[in-house]
Amino acid sequence: MRVDGPTAIATWTLGPIQTTRGEVATQIRTDTLLHSSLWVNIALAGLSILLFLYMARNVRANRARLIVGATLMIPLVSLSSYLGLVSGLTAGPIEMPAGHALAGEDVLSQWGRYLTWTLSTPMILLALGWLAEVDSADLFVVIAADIGMCVTGLAAALTTSSYAFRWAFYLVSTAFFVVVLYALLAKWPRNAEAAGTGDIFGTLRALTVVLWLGYPIVWALGVEGVALVDSVGLTSWGYSLLDIGAKYLFAALLLRWVVNNERTIASATDPAAVGVGDPADD
Repeated sequence: MRVDGPTAIATWTLGPIQTTRGEVATQIRTDTLLHSSLWVNIALAGLSILLFLYMARNVRANRARLIVGATLMIPLVSLSSYLGLVSGLTAGPIEMPAGHALAGEDVLSQWGRYLTWTLSTPMILLALGWLAEVDSADLFVVIAADIGMCVTGLAAALTTSSYAFRWAFYLVSTAFFVVVLYALLAKWPRNAEAAGTGDIFGTLRALTVVLWLGYPIVWALGVEGVALVDSVGLTSWGYSLLDIGAKYLFAALLLRWVVNNERTIASATDPAAVGVGDPADD
């Protein structure tokens, strides 16, 4: 039966796309290392969402609720992302360019991870910024640099025309990262001390900086970089382990502190903060 017009175009284009995604999903499913690295995060993200909702059920102060909202978005974004990866929707093969250790070979790119980081890492910085009472202009600049870091990282991962261009995008991404590190290490700690949240900010800053430094290292050593680790599954586990600490552990530590110190982080001008923790409200 012949079909003309837009329907015919849709039928012709969607078929191959669906087949390709099915093949990618099968490739992921048959790679035990890769498959397990994704499902572990799906399970942890789901459990984290339930746990965090329970932990924050009684938070009422406006500033505390903002931090809780940003923190809850971290596992929500991760859950969506890892479902996209394990289904093959946000992953696909790319041919590595000349000069790469795997030149000419098709390597599975988990480009969906970069979409996750583009959405989840700003939430981490937003929560830290609100915790430290950072100026909104500074917060905007740092989050913009963070998004630039993730987008240029995606460009580095997907560039197949030139090995040199992959590393050029990597260096640009690193430059954006330096902006983020400068804020976390040099500027925001002073804000946190003034806000009375210096101790917890210091703990979360150390966790964030150490783990975030791991991502470009995994990229450089894994299949996307020099391929000293030439296994997609092992590279994926590297990213997944970093995600577990940088997202779920970070969020759990932050939420526990917010719940136990709601009065501390509540602004003096926050009307919802009045009476927080008073016996009359119990």
